[in-house]
Amino acid sequence: MRSRVLAAIAVLLGACASDPPPPIDDDLGIELPDEWATPPAEPIEGAVALDWWRMFGDRRLDALVELSLQNNRNLRGSAARFAAAAAAWRIAGAPLLPEVDVGLTRNRSRLLFIGFPFGSGGVPSSTFGTYGLSLNVRWELDVWGRLRSADRAALADQQAALEDLQAAQSSLAGQVCRTWFAAVEARLQLELANATAKAFAQTLSDVRDRFRHGVRPALDVHQAATNLANAEASAAQRRDQLQRILRQLDVLIGRYPNGEFAIADALPSDLAPVPAGLPGELLRRRPDLRAAERRVAAAGCRVSAAEAALYPRLSLTGSAGTQSTDLEDLVDTDFRVWSLGVNLLQPLFRSGALRAEVTRQQALRAQALAGYGDAVLNAFREVEELLQSEVELAARHEHLARASEHAAAARDLARERWQLGLADFLAVADGQRRAFQAEAARITAWRQRIDNRIDLLLALGGGYGDPTAQGQE
Repeated sequence: MRSRVLAAIAVLLGACASDPPPPIDDDLGIELPDEWATPPAEPIEGAVALDWWRMFGDRRLDALVELSLQNNRNLRGSAARFAAAAAAWRIAGAPLLPEVDVGLTRNRSRLLFIGFPFGSGGVPSSTFGTYGLSLNVRWELDVWGRLRSADRAALADQQAALEDLQAAQSSLAGQVCRTWFAAVEARLQLELANATAKAFAQTLSDVRDRFRHGVRPALDVHQAATNLANAEASAAQRRDQLQRILRQLDVLIGRYPNGEFAIADALPSDLAPVPAGLPGELLRRRPDLRAAERRVAAAGCRVSAAEAALYPRLSLTGSAGTQSTDLEDLVDTDFRVWSLGVNLLQPLFRSGALRAEVTRQQALRAQALAGYGDAVLNAFREVEELLQSEVELAARHEHLARASEHAAAARDLARERWQLGLADFLAVADGQRRAFQAEAARITAWRQRIDNRIDLLLALGGGYGDPTAQGQE
């Protein structure tokens, strides 16, 4: 008998377990192309790796990303929100199982015997106390699926919170990478400004020497001094910019912003090709889109729960225990008491509140579905824009690299001709400025290519997502 009871309980509890809601099958009204409008320059198969930042080949950057994923305060907040969603799911699923509690009571009562022809003086009475020990069970039978729908909605919310956490991890890794390469660029720009200031200082020394010998006019001295002062001001600006970036990096990895880092000597010299995949794959590769889809699924479950609330509720109640006027009799089975009950409750008049709740939940689902469709369109826009920017930024960097080479050659030639007395110093000053500006622009353009590559990897679903959904290289 005991084994049969346990088996029956196991079956009932198993029947109460809810599966997550299936993926939504709504038509978003978006016609997807077979391939991206701007195909990658070097298309490759596969999906974005979970540890995509390792493609840059910088161990210090790898260590910083791992530190940020462990210590970042905003990411801890996302983890806490996921923990709260998991607890909310457990709360929502609790009514599916019987509610059991134990009670111990102590009552003391006084009864009056009004109208009885005995007793002397006043109304006869009796005072006595009772003790009670009980085990109480309450269970609503989820005939129409109201409780199960609420449970599945909470489970979908938990899944969405997990996707949000994974999206936050991806975003944080991207922020760390962008900030790291911004710091590397700032260091290169500072080194360029210092080197330029040193060259301007040497030029000023040469001009002053020629001025003292009466070879060059005072105008050349002022022009050379102006170039040097501007270069020194640029170096000061670059130093301040570098320190600001380093302190921002400190905050991202969760430590005091003292700005003490060993920055890499150069930006990555090459960028590996990106597995862009197909447009239709984006819906399952990006955690933010998966989160939006789960919210639509949760809203659909809440519609079902609101509709089920229109139907009767059937619940079972039971109580068993002992009751006596003596405390020691509570363990004596001769004093046992019990009760069983079946309750059926059908809502009749709620001023339209229940049907209004159905309408409200349907509207909330429509809102979530519209938000999901908007997120999908924006995700496609991001990828298309970034793929296009890959092409344009590569061309821009190539042009700026050539401009830097020509500017450096023109600077050297102008100085050589000036030293031979064949050119005016204005050509030297202008050549030095142009060479400095061209090389600074080239460095910035290359760093922008790296930033665009990071954004593209994230837009394609890179990061700390589910490896079964995103794949690994």
